Amino acid sequence: MASPSGSTPAARPDPTSADIRRWRRYLAAERAEASVYRDLAGRRSGEERDILLALAESERRHEAHWTALLGDNIGSPRRPDLRTRTMSFLARRFGSVFVLALAQRVEARSPYEGDTDATRGMAADERIHEEVVRGLAARGRNRLSGTFRPAIFGANDGLVSNLALVLGISASGASYQVVLVAGLAGLLAGALSMAAGEYVSVRSQRELLDASIPNPRAETALRHLDIEANELALVYRARGLSAAEADSRAAEALGGTTPSTAAAAAGSDHEEIGTGTRAAVSSFSFFACGAVIPVLPYLFGLRGATAPVLATVLVGIALLSTGAIVGLLSGGPPLRRALRQLGIGLGAAAVTYGLGSLLGAALS
Repeated sequence: MASPSGSTPAARPDPTSADIRRWRRYLAAERAEASVYRDLAGRRSGEERDILLALAESERRHEAHWTALLGDNIGSPRRPDLRTRTMSFLARRFGSVFVLALAQRVEARSPYEGDTDATRGMAADERIHEEVVRGLAARGRNRLSGTFRPAIFGANDGLVSNLALVLGISASGASYQVVLVAGLAGLLAGALSMAAGEYVSVRSQRELLDASIPNPRAETALRHLDIEANELALVYRARGLSAAEADSRAAEALGGTTPSTAAAAAGSDHEEIGTGTRAAVSSFSFFACGAVIPVLPYLFGLRGATAPVLATVLVGIALLSTGAIVGLLSGGPPLRRALRQLGIGLGAAAVTYGLGSLLGAALS
């Protein structure tokens, strides 16, 4: 079978053990990545399915390259690395944007650029694959964007604000019952406040977009406009086109060849920001899920220093998880995002704990 460079690579007569291990590792990765793309394609239809199958075929060509180089040294199939195995697991069970975000990172970290045993065509393929997967992932991110922002914001706000509240009241010397009631009150009040704020925010944004949608009745005036000096060009100039572009667009519109694209663009914006109800429900639910975590030790009856310490540990784990999810979906390094989230959250809680201690000392 031909390699990506157009020729069939011959098995090297004297590969080192390090070469063989590296080639086997590449072969395992290519097989796993092709399987991921095929699994994802099985959950898609139309254009996205065709794109994913084309990516799988490209990975199969890369697989053939390493198979030919290994020759009789191919040995038994190796397991791919942990990242690729995780991606395969998610693709088989979920087929979500998370898998595409992981695949984007895998393609971006391809080692072929600096490996003389990989062809330049293979290295170029991997760079292009990254952009193809980025485009597919962007579609999923756009579908998520209406609820993702309030969900992540709500969860983190619930984690940090209620942990700070619980630690601050606990540090002041308040009783176990007071801390528990304050934590539950903070959960309910914060969740309702977040839901109301998100609803108003998204509704206001949609209303602003609605005000920018062209009035469909204006199209009925087109046939009555003076072709030599019509006002339609002014409409396009008001939307940001140059005078020449506006004149050209107006001429096309009068000829009946140009659809109303402004309404379509506004509709796209509406989809990206979601609805007020969805944003409110998402924000309420995720804030409540986050805010209940620092209260759990108190709900289970833990007292003394154990309860706030355990609450801090649980919230820390949750902050690491949400930070990693944000990093994964944004295409950034998940560990760095997770540590950043942890540092910000625990930093705010530490400040509140210190203020609670001072307040308790002042009142005692």
